Amino acid sequence: MDLDKLIAALISFRDERDWKQFHNSKDLAIALNLESSELLELFLWKGSEDVNLDKLKNELADVFMYAILLAEKHNFDIQEIIESKININREKYPVNKAKGTAKKYNEL
Repeated sequence: MDLDKLIAALISFRDERDWKQFHNSKDLAIALNLESSELLELFLWKGSEDVNLDKLKNELADVFMYAILLAEKHNFDIQEIIESKININREKYPVNKAKGTAKKYNEL
């Protein structure tokens, strides 16, 4: 399934349940943050890669879905905003300065 069909399926799922009425920007952002916290919780008190992969997939899907719903709320083109951010980061993190380092752009 391509991204457009996936988004349409998510929107259809939401609309069949009449949940759009609850999906204001604030609450979608809060839900996204809460799901991100549940994703983080999978790693609590464990090694960096010691995670249940099925739970990871489920929590990551929740994060993606709320992010997609928030983008849809504002009529953002997901591909466009990601490409734009990659270009911004490309300028902030030029390869010759950023390669192999985890320093923030203002420390390069």
